[in-house]
Amino acid sequence: MDKLKYPMNIQWSEEDNCYLVELPDFPGQQWRTHGDTYAEAVANGVEVLELLIKDYQLAGETLPIPTVLSSKVA
Repeated sequence: MDKLKYPMNIQWSEEDNCYLVELPDFPGQQWRTHGDTYAEAVANGVEVLELLIKDYQLAGETLPIPTVLSSKVA
């Protein structure tokens, strides 16, 4: 899916004993999903991101502008 250009932050939580996933470009709760392994957290994050995009589209809402890094090659 070409629209998956949104940043995803993944951080280990000692308290929760799992990796927490944040999608900072989408307002609302800080942590959106989690995973017992880093790979599971990534997969769950992608799934949540896809669902968020569909929800925005179904509601007729404009998607947030993705935060992207720009780099210039010298």
